[in-house]
Amino acid sequence: MSRRPKHREAIVTAALTLFRRQGYAGTGLNDIVELSGAPKGSLYHYFPDGKISIAEAAVRQGGENVTATLRQLAKNNRTPARLVRSYAKLLGKWMAKSRFRDGSSVSSVLQETAPEDKKVTVAGIEAFAAWREPIMEQLEEAGVGGGRAERLATLVIAALEGSLVQARVEQSTNPIKAVAQELEELLKEVSKRGGVSG
Repeated sequence: MSRRPKHREAIVTAALTLFRRQGYAGTGLNDIVELSGAPKGSLYHYFPDGKISIAEAAVRQGGENVTATLRQLAKNNRTPARLVRSYAKLLGKWMAKSRFRDGSSVSSVLQETAPEDKKVTVAGIEAFAAWREPIMEQLEEAGVGGGRAERLATLVIAALEGSLVQARVEQSTNPIKAVAQELEELLKEVSKRGGVSG
């Protein structure tokens, strides 16, 4: 039975925290080592390509974390509008708790590394696709066609990710609340009509 990587998880968790606060370029390997408490040698052991391979792992882990959250919220909120409202509330609490120092660890890394680094780019594509799925599934259950369901899910993710940037700049949850309210109303209307364009 193989042993669980001792320091890998700590390194990725530290990188996620630092990337969402300082960005990819603003985070050095020494910062990651210091926050993780892992020996520098273990960093190169698990990530022989250095910071860019840590970025890929961080995007994958951050993507999985958000996917798990959305999946859980979808179980407890059976309509797309309620799902978006609940997720936006969580985002607002998370931003306020960080005193608006945090952002999206996934988006912050992708803005600085994609599309130049192919592995990080693929990790980002897969993360966004996974985030759209629970929203698409609920829209399709409400009678919205697959193509439109995917476009609306893309809009939801893009709008909420953008609201995090505005919330950080304005030091306020108001942008998140405003975006969530408009998305909620749109999704209620679309679900009511089964996605039929009017």
